[in-house]
Order: sequence, then C-alpha cells, then structure tokens
Amino acid sequence: MKLEALIISFLCATALSTFAAEPDHNGDWRVAKQSGGVTIYSRPHAGSHLKEFKAVGEIDAPTKAVHNVIDDVDAYSSFMPYTAECRVIARKDDSILTYQRVSPKIVSDRDYTLRIQQKSWPVENGLAYLNRWEPANEQGPAAKPGVFRVTICQGSWLLEPAGEGKTRATYSLFTDSGIVGPAFLANTISETGISKLFAAVRKQVKNPKYQSK
Repeated sequence: MKLEALIISFLCATALSTFAAEPDHNGDWRVAKQSGGVTIYSRPHAGSHLKEFKAVGEIDAPTKAVHNVIDDVDAYSSFMPYTAECRVIARKDDSILTYQRVSPKIVSDRDYTLRIQQKSWPVENGLAYLNRWEPANEQGPAAKPGVFRVTICQGSWLLEPAGEGKTRATYSLFTDSGIVGPAFLANTISETGISKLFAAVRKQVKNPKYQSK
C-alpha cells in the first residue's frame, strides 16, 4: 500500500502552472519512458535518492488555450488526478500563490503552498509561456494534523507553439513527498503519474471555455 502511495511524488506537478531551472535539452537527461506521445526523461538529483524528471509531448491545441488550462488553478480539483483541494491565495500579474491538497486515499493526504512565477515572450507563430514554481508554505495555511506537509516541490511548464493549433509542452519536476520506500519504485510511479498529468491536460483543453480567453 505504501509503495502505491509513492505516486503522490508527482502531484506537486498539479500545481500545473509549478522553482527549478528552466528546462534544458542538454545535461545528463536519459530517456526513462515513452508512452502516449510523451517522452519522459530523468536524471539524478544531487543529495537525493530520487530523480528529477522532464517530460516533452505535443498537445493538440493552441498554446494560449493550453496555458489557460494550466492557469485555471481553482479548477484543478475537478480534473487533476488526486487533487482534493486547490485554491488561489493571491494572484498578481506575474505570479500565483496557491494552496493545494492531494488525497491518494491509500495514505494520509499531502499538502503544500506554492508560488508560481509566470512569464511569456514572443516566438515564431505566437507566444511561449513559462510557469515555474517552488514551495511557499510560510505564506499559506498552517500544517494540519494528519496531513503531511511537503517541503520540496520544484518544477515548471514550458509551452511553445508547434505549428497550427499545436503546442509543444515541456514539464519538469523534482519533489519529495516524504514516503519511505525503494527509490526505483518511487521513480517508476512518478513516470506513470506524469503520463496521467499530460492526459488530464489534453482532455481538459477540449473544453470550449479555454479557447475563448
């Protein structure tokens, strides 16, 4: 049961919008998995038995529409896997402060507050969007009894135009959900979780409300 629970290691990702370096395409990344049009890379993280992940996949929707999905933090609990609660604490022109609680059901809930930094810039065929996040627990609700407080969660979404009505999405993440277990299982389950994350975004972006913003 605990081993299954390791899947929550990817869930900080559902901040979806979530402070690591901007994803690069060099370094010591190795292909870990290819499934459903998503290539997942991994590499060791200094000082940890857990790995960093980067996933690259195409989404069949305009980049602005995909960004609208990532930006719809208040709706995460309705379409992001395992997300029980997600609310915006503060929103500025270039950042979002958000509290999130995930509930995998087979272990106690996990929660965290994240600050998501946002920026965009012109590229060929439109705009590119970058959302990067890091923990900001001191600016969110106090820890709750029975809910594990995640303190390590760094990641990003990079969205780039990839032709007419298509987006190249790059998602990166390093997190530690505090579950004790074999590292290779935690890393394998994280790969599966990232695939589910892409599937959720691909499905949600079909909602017409994201096309009209």
